[in-house]
Amino acid sequence: MSLMVDIRKLSFINEMAKVGTNGVADNMGKLTGEDAKMEVTKTNFIDVEDLTAQLDDGKRVGVRVRLMEPPHGHILILFPEESAKKITALMLNDMVDDMSSVSGEMARSAVEELGNMMASGFIDGWADVLGTTIDIATPQLVYAPAAEIVGRTASLGEEDLALFFDSSLNVPSYEIEAEIYAFPDLQEFVEMVNSIETTYE
Repeated sequence: MSLMVDIRKLSFINEMAKVGTNGVADNMGKLTGEDAKMEVTKTNFIDVEDLTAQLDDGKRVGVRVRLMEPPHGHILILFPEESAKKITALMLNDMVDDMSSVSGEMARSAVEELGNMMASGFIDGWADVLGTTIDIATPQLVYAPAAEIVGRTASLGEEDLALFFDSSLNVPSYEIEAEIYAFPDLQEFVEMVNSIETTYE
């Protein structure tokens, strides 16, 4: 089975990214009552070794989600620590007056909740475009240097390529940087993309 994506379908992968991030923004809008926007600035298939070599040493916090149905694999939603602090403030704003009193556990819980929302919105967007459903396992909280998380997640599958979405989430009161990595089963992913009708061509 060839892993070549029909060249006419490349725009469709960008469309998947757009639909996925629109799902994220919709969820954020419901949470905050503000008009959230999420923009994907770059979509790339990239060799995992090259990817880990490019990542800085800064720690990331986020969630890893396993896809239980095609295209299987994992989705990573990662936030730099500075964005994680903003997320904590955003998620706990209505419940806590003094953010300095927030425990590490509460902060992790806030990031985990937002990561789950983002992953769900993103995966639901994919499922809609692919005309299917994609069940997920319980998301796992991750906290480590970015290259370590990406390398460990890639090792859970057998693929040496990842799909990387560089994105920013803008809620009027907060600017949050987010990185979304997808590690699908490449054969399943390519088959699904190539079988899509010409809606996005």
